[in-house]
Amino acid sequence: MKSVIDRRWGVFTLLAIAQFVVILDISVVNIALPSMQAPLGFTQDGLQWVVDAYMLTFGGFLLLGGRAADLFGRKKIFLAGLTLFGLASFACGMSDTSTQLIAARAAQGLGGALMSPAALSLVVVTFPEDRERNRAMGLWGAVAAAGGATGVVLGGVITDALGWEWVFWINVPLTLGAALVGVRLLTETERSGNVRHFDALGAITVTAGLSALIYGFVRIGEHGWDGRAGVALAAAAVLLVVFVITELNVPEPVVDFSIFKVRGLTAANVIMLMFSAGAVAMTFFVTIYVQRVLNYGPIAAGLCFLPIAVGQVITAQVVVGRLMGRVHIFTVLVIGLGLTAASFLWFAQLSTDGSFLKSILGPGLLLAVGSGFAFTALVVSSVSGVEPERSGIAGGMINMCQQIGGALGLAILASVATWRTNRIADGPVDDSALTAGFRLGFLVAAALIALGAVVGWLATRTRPAAAGSAAGSSAAQGAPVREVIEPSVDEPHATGATS
Repeated sequence: MKSVIDRRWGVFTLLAIAQFVVILDISVVNIALPSMQAPLGFTQDGLQWVVDAYMLTFGGFLLLGGRAADLFGRKKIFLAGLTLFGLASFACGMSDTSTQLIAARAAQGLGGALMSPAALSLVVVTFPEDRERNRAMGLWGAVAAAGGATGVVLGGVITDALGWEWVFWINVPLTLGAALVGVRLLTETERSGNVRHFDALGAITVTAGLSALIYGFVRIGEHGWDGRAGVALAAAAVLLVVFVITELNVPEPVVDFSIFKVRGLTAANVIMLMFSAGAVAMTFFVTIYVQRVLNYGPIAAGLCFLPIAVGQVITAQVVVGRLMGRVHIFTVLVIGLGLTAASFLWFAQLSTDGSFLKSILGPGLLLAVGSGFAFTALVVSSVSGVEPERSGIAGGMINMCQQIGGALGLAILASVATWRTNRIADGPVDDSALTAGFRLGFLVAAALIALGAVVGWLATRTRPAAAGSAAGSSAAQGAPVREVIEPSVDEPHATGATS
């Protein structure tokens, strides 16, 4: 028995390392961007595509990756994605031109899109027992929540100490080493669906549609509304309509829309869009603020995020981990979103004469607690009440919402901040105008997060009375709560991760 338990946690450690690297790579390059510009010949506008290329392919291919994991085997797809991610990371560091780097970053995103939903579904099926799964999901939330903030810290340290190439090369031994271990450690899970009926049209239209949607909003964020943005958004609308029609008329759809009858999953995905929009924009705003306004170097700028990273891990594992099974998961979520919104309101007080202690530390610690609560609750509720054979697509959906929310949120909130800055600036943009733009961006982000809290509160208030009574009874007895936390409207006996 002990050897079985040890093996499960060995599997979890492997999966968590892979997920950490994927989330890390969204933010680790931010502080290294100025160091890449001259050697690779980037223009100022083109530099943003080092981030955008990764997010575009990651977000666009996640549903395809989740469905592929369910159909072809989670282990196989996980290892394929992990290997592709490692090889693409090596290619990023070896790039000699801007075009080569952008192409390699897109390949990284594809690898992450294959790996991430397969990893989450492997966690779900590895821990079928309630108590162990609660603990595992708490740890998973801690790893995912800390990945973004830790990336900024490591980006500054690695860039100053080793050079921008090592921001990518650091992934290579982690991913390829994990893939070698995974070949022996992981066991293949039972596949679902019929491979012969794989929905190729649905996979193509949703991938192309989401990619076009992300590109269109990124284009607006960088250049304002132009012809390319309009064509991209129009194409996205057409492709996504075709996708929905296709899914309703094929025997083995990429997304079975009946999964949205699981109320917790639906609410979690909607809220993740809002939460990620604010979180990614926060990292972007604070990174520029500390370097442009406070004149911090890369290492000092990265270290500003260290309290957030450490606080997220402690909150998600020590605090939220102990609440799992005792408190309704959406109660945990609403608390986290409320604290996150408050932290953004605090960040909205940024000033040109600020400092780390005055402007960053306080709201950063509050954000660490809030996001530790919120992110963990979102990950857990996204797979709660979902049958194990559909956990791959559920994992793909929540990751997709994270990436799409981050990409769209950054484009929209950066545009809002730029509009405010340009309205105030008289001639060249000065620190005062730049800071004013960030303040407005944080206020809009706080409003988005507050709206997410309302959605979460309504999801809790509208759960069936019988389920609520059962949940309250289980919580009162100190037992983990199963099924009743995230009930399925039509499938009351569905199994999945517990909260």
